Amino acid sequence: MTEPIPGPPGLPLLGNINDIDPADSMADLCRLADTYGPIFKLNLGGSDRVFISTRELLNEVCDDQRFTKMVSGPLEEIRNGVHDGLFTAYPGEHNWEIAHRVLMPAFGPLSIRSMFDEMHDIASQLVVKWARFGPKERINVPEDFTRLTLDSIAICAMGTRFNSFYHEGMHPFVDAMVGLLRESAARARRPAVANYLHRSAQLKYDADISLLKKVAAEVVAERRTVPSDKKDLLNAMINGRDPKTGEGLTEESILNNMITFLIAGHETTSGLLSFLFYYLLKNPAAYQTAQRQVDEVVGRGPITVDHMSNLPYIEACLRETLRLRPTAPAFTLQPLPDSPDEYVSLGGKYQIRKGQTIVALLPAIHRDPAVFGSDAEAFRPERMLDEPFSKLPNNSWKPFGHGMRGCIGRPFAWQEAVLTTAMLLQTFDFRQDDPSYTLQIKQTLTIKPKDFFMHASLREHIDPVHLEKMLHVDTSNEGKGQDKAQNIDTATASKSKKPMTILYGSNAGTCEALAQSLARVASGRGYHAQVDPLDSAVDKVPKDQPVILISSSYEGQPPDNAAHFCEWLQNLDGPSLKGVKYAVFGCGNHDWVSTFHQVPKLLNSGFEGHGATQIAKMGLGDVAAGDIFNDFDRWQDEQLWSALGGDAETEEEVGLEIDIDTGSRRSKLRQDVKEAVVMSNELLTKDGEPEKRHIVLNLPTGVTYKTGDYLAVLPMNNPKNVRRVLKWAHLPWDTMVTIKDGANTTLPTGHPISMMDILGMYVELSQPATRKNIARIAASCSDEGIRLKISALAGKNFEQEILNKRRSPLDILEDYPAAALPLSDFLAMLPPMRIRQYSISSSPLPDPTTATITWSVLDTPSKSAGSKRFLGVASNYLSSVEEGDRIHVAVKPSHSNFHPPADIENTPVIMFCAGTGLAPFRGFVQERAMQVQAGRKLAPAYLFIGCAHPEKDTLFSNEFSQWEKDGVVKLFYAFSKSSSQSKGCRYVQDRLWEEREEMVKVFNEGASLYVCGSGMVGEGVASTTKRIYQEAAEALGKPKTDDEVEAWFAEIKSDRYASDVFA
Repeated sequence: MTEPIPGPPGLPLLGNINDIDPADSMADLCRLADTYGPIFKLNLGGSDRVFISTRELLNEVCDDQRFTKMVSGPLEEIRNGVHDGLFTAYPGEHNWEIAHRVLMPAFGPLSIRSMFDEMHDIASQLVVKWARFGPKERINVPEDFTRLTLDSIAICAMGTRFNSFYHEGMHPFVDAMVGLLRESAARARRPAVANYLHRSAQLKYDADISLLKKVAAEVVAERRTVPSDKKDLLNAMINGRDPKTGEGLTEESILNNMITFLIAGHETTSGLLSFLFYYLLKNPAAYQTAQRQVDEVVGRGPITVDHMSNLPYIEACLRETLRLRPTAPAFTLQPLPDSPDEYVSLGGKYQIRKGQTIVALLPAIHRDPAVFGSDAEAFRPERMLDEPFSKLPNNSWKPFGHGMRGCIGRPFAWQEAVLTTAMLLQTFDFRQDDPSYTLQIKQTLTIKPKDFFMHASLREHIDPVHLEKMLHVDTSNEGKGQDKAQNIDTATASKSKKPMTILYGSNAGTCEALAQSLARVASGRGYHAQVDPLDSAVDKVPKDQPVILISSSYEGQPPDNAAHFCEWLQNLDGPSLKGVKYAVFGCGNHDWVSTFHQVPKLLNSGFEGHGATQIAKMGLGDVAAGDIFNDFDRWQDEQLWSALGGDAETEEEVGLEIDIDTGSRRSKLRQDVKEAVVMSNELLTKDGEPEKRHIVLNLPTGVTYKTGDYLAVLPMNNPKNVRRVLKWAHLPWDTMVTIKDGANTTLPTGHPISMMDILGMYVELSQPATRKNIARIAASCSDEGIRLKISALAGKNFEQEILNKRRSPLDILEDYPAAALPLSDFLAMLPPMRIRQYSISSSPLPDPTTATITWSVLDTPSKSAGSKRFLGVASNYLSSVEEGDRIHVAVKPSHSNFHPPADIENTPVIMFCAGTGLAPFRGFVQERAMQVQAGRKLAPAYLFIGCAHPEKDTLFSNEFSQWEKDGVVKLFYAFSKSSSQSKGCRYVQDRLWEEREEMVKVFNEGASLYVCGSGMVGEGVASTTKRIYQEAAEALGKPKTDDEVEAWFAEIKSDRYASDVFA
């Protein structure tokens, strides 16, 4: 029985044009695949196209007895530039058949092997360029890999040098190529008649095609003028003869294929290399394994062609990269045109008419959980090593296309990619420019990363003086030059001070603030401190100075800018760090009990285990206890400085040297986050209830997310608190300050900036004062009696008077106006503004350009004074924004398994939450609703919700009720103040126990469990889950000990139990 092919409804005449964003159409197509399932249909440019997204369907359409390649859409438009070239020819075209038979030998193993030296030459130019840049230079990764691959195909295949590394701008061919690809894609989306209305676009299109032909013609003319006996692609096109017909390529066919090879020969490989380094930098274990293999196989000598077949892990990384990000992300097929039947069957139930376009969505097919499992989204090269790769089902990995029409240049691209990767890993250590960068896509007909930058540092054993020689000759036994490329400026920055290195790992900014604070203290104690992220010290930990490591953990994982360092540390051998003197301070959150301080402890044990000498006992602080800055100060004074032998009566911590300017009102705010536009801001709770709100945001262009991810918000301080500071400092609202360059601070330096901007956007005003802050404030007071009162706040009642009441430095200064603290000292003691992370409460399936967050507003009476109020910084900032306002945000991927299961048809879902812990599960259920609406058959879902009262604070009650009626989810409420309406259950763990019989059955069917809420919710659900397991085991006559129950729970937490708890 046949079924209609599902798909979103289109508009009259326009079809589904509004369902696809041309800037990243593959993301939208994969979103539609998530919504509608393995097959769906769209009307684009006036014609229907069928899209498939599973290996099973791809395997069927790869049957050459039933289907063949179809040249349509953007590919057909590209014929305007290259006509019947190898890539764009219609099936059976005569010129394609001749060119294919003539050129196949040019890509044989011997021919590719003979191109190695020229490939090596171009790759060496890239290596030398990056070495000369130095470790501080931002490398535009896709741009430089484009230079590499364009020059490689030009010299290897055509004997022509474009010399892209010797020009600041890209070769004009690249711009013309991008123009051809981009406009061809645009023309494919428009009805044919509309192209006549885009006159300027047509003129540029024609000019781009003309330039491409001009470049190709010049290369051919040069070869004809100066003949060569080189056995390259160009000579094969000029002199080759078809073994079947005896014909050669026509002049037009030579030019068409010249352009084809120049485009296809570099564009996809540059994308592959760019994506590869993105994934390696995001996956330190894979990075270290790949680099280690290069060291073992190649060593320190030059890379040769014989090494190419001995780097299986590099090849696995390339395969895995092409699985996740096939740079040619789709290919099209059709039923055989000469089939006697008007329709053919697909999947046993769908009818495909003759001439129908079938588009294989490779990013979705390559993530098919039926082939690649529940971790199909993860970058795991081990699955692509030779043996498991050979066992993959047919047609489950197709980045080079299919059959006779597959990529003819695959061996060329593969050798080039392996060689380049090996040379770069042999020579450099890499780190991302922005460790929090998440992948964005730049799309023409192919895809590349957008705005992806990294830094390259020469590895420790590399001698920059002899680098170029090393690339060609083994120099490992020669003496090393003394002048390293790294700019180690600590020895010369201040001849009168001793060097110190402070390395931090930080996502939210807290550990970076501690590092900068320590550097300022160190300056007053006779040290010049260099502050850098941990990743910058891979293979470069200094041995002639104290090394202080400050890091946090995120669900047991290192911060983004410490992941490579941690992986490197775990793979060191023997006493590699002998001679290093170190100390560690760790930040953690006790809500994550099992991973509390896991990364700082790893750093400490790793340094100790590899021979380093500990300066001071490891210090540990708890962010959830709200005392992290005092913990750090205490550790400094009691452990670090006493161990380093600093004078107890040292200089005071150095403040910030500033100039005050009240005449200018210009602001030069710098932030890494991007602007989102507020679409709506809604109050969810009734009057008199704690305020909970829901905001809808239009995301910045290019920003994407998955259900379960976080949205990081960079807030602003409440204007009331900003005015309090200005009032205390006796400053007008338009005051400008200039902080001198060179200060250890995260504030902007070297140019005037508004005091309102600094206080509003750059610093935390509500952070509780530390003992050191209090001492500094007291020292500024000339009245001895008042000075003693202030000093007493840091004494035995410190916790009660400061921490419990959350009294900030500003609170103390207001309470004691006799204190004369300089403004520079006040600014120096304020931590930098932190981002706050919120669970995204929406799914991208309804609209990938919008995201929502749902939160509680913190506005309570201040414990420090009766008339003041304690205002949560981010929650109040968000509550104040209105429609049309712009706020700074960034998407942060969830590090755990906190996403809907990959196999949604067969994996039930059980969710537990309380309060605004409901946020991510609204996204989960919204996504399911879209899939159910599209006709998909999903495994059941169950949602346990804890709140106070059914009439006052049940969030999204109408929405969830409708979803329950539609069979999307089954709801179980627990009302803490009206338990009679929830089977006597006050909390979600109580309701879970009440419904345990049904939940045990669902769990045994393979359900995944998710928990979101406070630590109390997490502990309650975990405890009840263990209790249910214990009861079930006893019912079967197999009682479990407490240790066995804990072991079982630890096992399910690794793959079936995901939690996101917050303070």
